Amino acid sequence: MVEGDNYPPPPVQYYLSQLLNVLKLSLIVLIVASQNPFEWINKATPSAYSWALENKVYACLMIFFLSNAIEGQLISTGAFEITFNDVPVWSKLESGRIPAPQEMFQIIENNMRLNQ
Repeated sequence: MVEGDNYPPPPVQYYLSQLLNVLKLSLIVLIVASQNPFEWINKATPSAYSWALENKVYACLMIFFLSNAIEGQLISTGAFEITFNDVPVWSKLESGRIPAPQEMFQIIENNMRLNQ
């Protein structure tokens, strides 16, 4: 049986990605609702935010895709771990590379022989 799972990112990166997600959604809601939070605090509206209010669709799409790319980088670990009968047999985090298919099949075959 083959099971896939996500290797957990470091907690700081995970929480940063969650914070970015909340900020992204809040900013999109503000833009769609034509709200200007800078007026609430009596500050001058930055030209980028004024542009976003004038070009809602483009600005929201840009915010969505750019922040998703950043979130993905924050939670990406690059892990590729193989366990056989709950015994780790390969770790990209330790070796720094992904095994070649033939190498992977040989590792699994050797472990199957040892477990018989």
